[in-house]
Amino acid sequence: MKTRITELFRVEYPIVQGGLMWIATAELTSAVANAGAMGFMTALTHETPEGLREEIRKCRSMTDKPFGINLTFLPSLRQPDYAGYLQVCAEEGIEFIETAGRNPEPFMPHLKAAGMKVIHKCTSVRHAKKAQTIGCDAVSIDGFECAGHPGEDDVTSLVLLPATVDALDVPIVASGGFGDGRGLVAALALGADGMNMGTRFVATQETPIHPAIKQAILDHNETDTTLVMRTLRNTERVLDNETARTVLEIESTGSATIDDLIPYVSGRRGLQEVIRHGNVDGGTLAVGQVMGLIHDIPTVAELIERIMMEAEDLISRALPGLLG
Repeated sequence: MKTRITELFRVEYPIVQGGLMWIATAELTSAVANAGAMGFMTALTHETPEGLREEIRKCRSMTDKPFGINLTFLPSLRQPDYAGYLQVCAEEGIEFIETAGRNPEPFMPHLKAAGMKVIHKCTSVRHAKKAQTIGCDAVSIDGFECAGHPGEDDVTSLVLLPATVDALDVPIVASGGFGDGRGLVAALALGADGMNMGTRFVATQETPIHPAIKQAILDHNETDTTLVMRTLRNTERVLDNETARTVLEIESTGSATIDDLIPYVSGRRGLQEVIRHGNVDGGTLAVGQVMGLIHDIPTVAELIERIMMEAEDLISRALPGLLG
């Protein structure tokens, strides 16, 4: 399947594994790359730029296919060394960067000087247009269904994606609610050049996360997410568990501050309690409404092969049949 995204990333399939904090490491991303799709490791998973350098080299030892690095610019209790991470990417010959969160414009001269292609993840048409204006090579547009930060406009992929396609000239990746071959065909039909999957990739065998959390994704459905930190305009879609409900109770007072919520939404807590120890209620876990479409834990290669078979079957048999 050939699209502007497969050509940009030099991959076989128009499927992207986006940056997943703590999870998108060499094990997962190399598996995605080896299966013919595009994967991004998450820079901020690593305490230091040198830690990222080691992970890049580890990933290269596991695949000779293209992969990239995700760097998310979001408010943080500890200001990351963004310049240091980007310098490591340049020194290690990384060709593709996925940015997210705040506007990456201050870093664009450095990225372009290093010859990197930049795909920026956005949650609104206005931000996607800005990304194109500042020189991003592609845009990943994140609908309201997505895991993590869906923005504050609450527009679902079915509307947000074609609206973005109408407004932009650069390649577009559909994100938020996608997890199978039907989603891929729908994304292409709506004008996208490929689809991004996060939650669906979490429930694969190669993902470095406790098996109990993978099983929890199978045990829950599309109604089992909730939105926290809305009162701070830093909305995050997470699993509806005990920790999330505690956060919502604190927010309901109307006077909650980030300091009040940090003990519960801290990424460190999620890493230790949820990802490493498998305590489903021990912290917040970013998951999307696509949970309702996830029913097994295949290998990455099995998942991508199945998606492409479903998509090709739909395109070659099912859709033409509708025309009689």
